[in-house]
Amino acid sequence: MSAGRAARPGSDGEHRVQEELGTIARADRFYDEQVLDRLNPRMQEFVARQEMFFLSTADRNGECDSTFRAGPTGFLQVLNEKTLAYPEYRGNGVMASLGNIRENPHVGILMIDFFRDRIGLHVNGHARLVSDDVMRAIHPHLPVDPVPGRRPQVWVEVGVEEAYIHCSKHIPRLAKAPIRTGAAGEGVGEGDGEQAWGTDDVKRKGGDYFGAAAQARAGERPVIGRAQRADDPPASEGLDGAVRTIRRVRALQTGDGDIWRREAERALAEARAATEASADGERHDFRGWFT
Repeated sequence: MSAGRAARPGSDGEHRVQEELGTIARADRFYDEQVLDRLNPRMQEFVARQEMFFLSTADRNGECDSTFRAGPTGFLQVLNEKTLAYPEYRGNGVMASLGNIRENPHVGILMIDFFRDRIGLHVNGHARLVSDDVMRAIHPHLPVDPVPGRRPQVWVEVGVEEAYIHCSKHIPRLAKAPIRTGAAGEGVGEGDGEQAWGTDDVKRKGGDYFGAAAQARAGERPVIGRAQRADDPPASEGLDGAVRTIRRVRALQTGDGDIWRREAERALAEARAATEASADGERHDFRGWFT
């Protein structure tokens, strides 16, 4: 990698993949035209009207977590062109995102407008936890929300390092549905009524929608965490495999019949090998993907 490219935005890893896949010119144009180190006025206006965003964090070992945050319009505060802040409301008590931030301050925020402009905004930066009292002493203009479930337990302050567009090409257009009224105890999809901010009612929070609690009660304990196994391939091998796959697809698109035949035979051999030894140790004949 050239010294000039090393000074570009982004990671060394993404620069290497750009070289391997021949996207350097496109990437450099995007860096030059779209990636800022601050929020410009239009970005600030966009942030101020959001009601939700997606948050990515990782612990000190790089184990990732993604989550969703929502609140009334303006809950994600623009403090200045280099700083955002949002309140952490009452949740399940696990504190996965906050715990990760304590170990590793790097965060990624993705905001998507599904309803009006059908566009997105990425913000990457460093985060720190700030108590509600301290945050309000420094920023007395912050609103006080009267809803009990929306009273901050703590604030997350994010120093902006990168801000850039997420293009509209694959963003679906959605429409907001009117809030349905229903009994206070009704569950998801049964007339949710007003947003159940701060509730501890299991049914109103979604109950055991995915059946995890039922599995635990049946003795099928969910797997908590994942240790690296000795036979796990390193991440670089997975990336190399992806690059090889892309190159094979490109070769197939050129109409090379010999390559197509070899790839089909390889896929069939892998499928057969996978079915020869099942979890119960018995051999099972391969019968095709569509039987």
